[in-house]
Amino acid sequence: MEIPSILPKKLLAWYDQGHRELPWRSNPTPYWVWVSEIMLQQTRVEAVKPYFARFMQELPTIKDLAEAEEDLLMKLWEGLGYYRRVRNLQAAAKEIMKEFGGEMPRSYPLIRSLPGIGEYTAGAIASIAFGLPRPAVDGNVLRVLSRVCEDERDILKQPIKNDMTRALLAIYPKDRAGDFTQSLMELGAMVCVPNGAPKCEECPLNDLCLAHLRGSTDIIPVKTAKKPRKVEKMTVFLLKHQDQWAVRKRGDEGLLAGLWEFPNQKGFLKEDEAKAQLKEWGIEASKLSFAGKKKHIFTHIEWQMQVCLADCEKAEKTPFLWVTEEQLSGEIALPTAFKKTIK
Repeated sequence: MEIPSILPKKLLAWYDQGHRELPWRSNPTPYWVWVSEIMLQQTRVEAVKPYFARFMQELPTIKDLAEAEEDLLMKLWEGLGYYRRVRNLQAAAKEIMKEFGGEMPRSYPLIRSLPGIGEYTAGAIASIAFGLPRPAVDGNVLRVLSRVCEDERDILKQPIKNDMTRALLAIYPKDRAGDFTQSLMELGAMVCVPNGAPKCEECPLNDLCLAHLRGSTDIIPVKTAKKPRKVEKMTVFLLKHQDQWAVRKRGDEGLLAGLWEFPNQKGFLKEDEAKAQLKEWGIEASKLSFAGKKKHIFTHIEWQMQVCLADCEKAEKTPFLWVTEEQLSGEIALPTAFKKTIK
């Protein structure tokens, strides 16, 4: 694959004429770039903005992140999902404190070696924070390049991504590496968009883009079809005793590991089965009702949740922590899937 050498010049000129003002662009330190890029994985820019501001207010330095209590960390991340990302953030922060004196290393291989930092994030930090000519290739960039070169190969295959990264590296401008990285991100997010038709009339590369010139933007990029999600059914119990609600921590492995949840059981339980489960937990309910169903979609799994609401008369010696609504909103990090059941 060969990318036209004029591409950086044209794209940078377009970027200079006007681009989004984003909080992390105002102060592109390694820490800000790193945290913002991790937050932006699987999450929209507008959704990330308030999370980023709150995170930086609470944990303004790598040292603060390394030393943060888990409950605070999870609460700051609550609603962003993919909680392994923030755990890896802290693991990397601890390694930076131990191995690099609290400063993000300045070389791509060392950045790449940190927990939770893949090729894309390492490239973003290296180019945006340190000005190194290292590509940051994600779905947006793959889409742009495949259309510009009318490349009909499957962009989800790693060898194809590697080939596009090598081709991009050959034209990276050493004097404006960070701006070029962000211009590619900007074009993929705002013009050569992921959903819907590309805005070719607004694109600074429309005179270079072979897919545009040959009318193939509707079939490029090429992606393999995703496997259907696995569906899991469960009954979620909203247990109330006086002014408190029952929560518990999930196990240390698997989906949403170590996070708080409402008690739940696999399958859609019938009324007698739900009562038997409450009895097993040591709970007597004065009132029990089924309050509808909710759905939550993860990357590979779909949860279908039946909500069971119970007013509890007896709540001693149960395997739960009983918390107030104030604690639920202010202290307990409850994943979005379970927040849906409250609504």
